[in-house]
Amino acid sequence: MAILPLLALVVGILYLSQFRAGLIDARVQSLLVQGEIIAGAIAASATVETNAITIDPDRLLELHAGESYGPSDEALYGLEFPINPERVAPVLRRLIEPTRTRGRIYDRDGVLVLDSRNLYGRGDVLRFDLAPPNAEAPGLIERTWIAIRTWLGRGDLPLYRELGPENGRGYPEVVHALEGRKASVVRINDRGEVIISVAVPVQRFRAVRGAMLLSTQGGDIDHMVEAERLAVFKVFLIAVGVMVLLSVLLAGTIAGPVRRLSDAAERVRRRIRTRVEIPDFTDRRDEIGHLSGALRDMTNALYSRIEAIESFAADVAHELKNPLTSLRSAVETLPLAKTDASRARLLHIIEHDVRRLDRLISDVSDASRLDAELQRQEAAPVDLMKLLSTVVTVANEVRRDDGVSITLAFEGGGPRAFTALGHDSRLGQVIDNLIENARSFSAPGSTVRILCRRLRNSVEIVVDDDGPGIRPDALERIFERFYTDRPHQGFGQNSGLGLSISKQIIEAHGGGIRAENRLGVAKGADGLPLVLGARFAVRLPAM
Repeated sequence: MAILPLLALVVGILYLSQFRAGLIDARVQSLLVQGEIIAGAIAASATVETNAITIDPDRLLELHAGESYGPSDEALYGLEFPINPERVAPVLRRLIEPTRTRGRIYDRDGVLVLDSRNLYGRGDVLRFDLAPPNAEAPGLIERTWIAIRTWLGRGDLPLYRELGPENGRGYPEVVHALEGRKASVVRINDRGEVIISVAVPVQRFRAVRGAMLLSTQGGDIDHMVEAERLAVFKVFLIAVGVMVLLSVLLAGTIAGPVRRLSDAAERVRRRIRTRVEIPDFTDRRDEIGHLSGALRDMTNALYSRIEAIESFAADVAHELKNPLTSLRSAVETLPLAKTDASRARLLHIIEHDVRRLDRLISDVSDASRLDAELQRQEAAPVDLMKLLSTVVTVANEVRRDDGVSITLAFEGGGPRAFTALGHDSRLGQVIDNLIENARSFSAPGSTVRILCRRLRNSVEIVVDDDGPGIRPDALERIFERFYTDRPHQGFGQNSGLGLSISKQIIEAHGGGIRAENRLGVAKGADGLPLVLGARFAVRLPAM
């Protein structure tokens, strides 16, 4: 299909070739100059003998007194004498033969005097070269080629016809030449060949004595045009070869890899296998390599998301199964209870499990719609100084029995230094979760300290408490879903999704969150540094 535009261009060039028109114009000008030169030479050599003067007796009788009779001015100039073929023929032959053109001389009556093709003159036998009697007619291929050439080159050109020797005035250019003007006509013969004819007057002392008609041989112009078109066609063939070669190379280097990537993407969509491997072209430093890397990353992210959803569904089912099992056992045992104390204890278990289910369903619903909400909402600049101040103020104003207070400090820049791109409501949810987590582990009357500082390209928020810290084996698991380690609280008081949701929100903002223990200088009985409390650090990209 890529060859069609090039083919249309080549056909247009062959049909609307400017070379042909320019060649015809140049040929016309050349013939006009050549005709003027030949006509001048003929006019100079075509005079008859002027020493034989004819006396008209009637003119002598008409003379009056004082008049004399002698050669008139026209006789002196020889203008009444016709063109002498015997003198013109050698001149015409010498000037015409090297030019490969046909020259014809007509007298003032439009009668052919000389023709370079057969040197016809008055009183001579006219000779035409006729085709052999057994000459075969053009075959089908030749007739087809003639028809195509005629269709391509005809346009509005008139058809050339050979007129008889007495019909010189049948050529319009000869008529113009006999009137003293140069003229040219472009025609086409019955074989589709261009014939250019120019006529110039043969004159001496401003008197027209005849007309010189020069015409090209059939095929002279066409041979040059066909040679030019053949050159164009050769260039076309070379271009086609280059295009075919490039197409093969492109098919091997671009189309083939793109087809393999497309097939792999289709297999991923259909989930023909458990995990489809996208072809790896990342070693290529071009668009195909970038596309392959992007598709691989997208596929890996898709599979990771699917695995995360499957794991989340399994965890939710497990966490919901425990309270449901306890609830079913309590409900089945309740009719068998014989004392009020037993029934009250079973009702307390039922109420506890119902509250636990409600809390789990609420946290699971919040976690499940978190990704969609973050993708749906447009991120905007968030003033972390204002956000933290608001969250801390609300936390301090809410009355608690523990007496824990929250402090806030900033360091490392002015107010505009603490700005990040994200969702203020979700970032506020993370800070609130960390504060509530720190308060739940802090001793009554202690302090939770929040520090916000500007680093080089990020903003870090640190939350410290004075609680017992985090067990070493729980540092890696603390952000897992449904994981909780609260020995001081009763079973089922916490869903274990708060820190997991916080990590999910921070990672969606392009940041990170970590947990560690604050260690003191003094060492305990085991020789390890004493744990002063837990520390959670959130780092976000700064604007």
